[in-house]
Amino acid sequence: MKSGLLSCLLIAFSAVAAANDAPRLPDTLTGGEFVYTVQAGDSLGGISSRFGMDAALLARLNALERNARLQPGQELRIENRHIVPERLDAGILINLPQRMLFFFKEGEELYASYPVGLGRPDWPTSTGKFKVLTLEENPTWDVPLSIQEEMRREGKKVLTRVPPGPDNPLGKYWLGLSLPSIGIHGTIAPTSVYRFRSHGCIRLHPDDIFELFANIYVNFAGKIIYQRALLAQLPDGRIFLEVHPDVYKRGGNPLKRVQKLAAEAEITDLVDWEKVERVIKQREGLAREVGVQAGE
Repeated sequence: MKSGLLSCLLIAFSAVAAANDAPRLPDTLTGGEFVYTVQAGDSLGGISSRFGMDAALLARLNALERNARLQPGQELRIENRHIVPERLDAGILINLPQRMLFFFKEGEELYASYPVGLGRPDWPTSTGKFKVLTLEENPTWDVPLSIQEEMRREGKKVLTRVPPGPDNPLGKYWLGLSLPSIGIHGTIAPTSVYRFRSHGCIRLHPDDIFELFANIYVNFAGKIIYQRALLAQLPDGRIFLEVHPDVYKRGGNPLKRVQKLAAEAEITDLVDWEKVERVIKQREGLAREVGVQAGE
């Protein structure tokens, strides 16, 4: 009896240990679904940049043409749920395909998330771990030689320095990073946020960089990653998938990645693979539920 009981206990312990050893998927979403009331001067592009969703999707959700003119007081349906790729004890996490920055404050799981503008495909934002080396308010932009050369090729006036003010592309705040030649900064072109239009730097909406700047200090850590397909399982068991276009051509096969993540987390049988294929095909860049529903 004792040996049989011991064997049962060992088997049970092994099963629990195996479950605990399975890699954990992300378990947090940010954003949501809500109604936004159009303000004077708003456009589909500006609203999509502010809330972190593609303008074409915003138009489609609201049965509008892509170039539709908006009227003050008009109500728009907004969807901007994103998977938080991982948790940091304290730091900045940027996932390039998501075009999102996740800010973890010390002692808090997730303090804020912000849409960001990133490097265009021919001038990509680099990945890797970093530290914040400098914090500047009302910075002067010392124009890199590579950008001066681009100005020259395009027949533009070649600038070497741009003083603080309304014409400075860096906006009002600059965070210099330990990664070469890039920083996190504001912008005088808010509609460029949530797009790939910079020369590698990370742009935030003026309101967002103001909030972030106030909470950052020199040597604050962070990292930039490239994950175009993200799978999450929330604490309540629901499963979400988020897939983005592979702008920098680094992401590999998204279906194989999702299959691998599901297998490692031992939830393959809980996933509706038809929904997965649909989310991959649409590449909307939003978190969509892909779990097998109860009773199906």
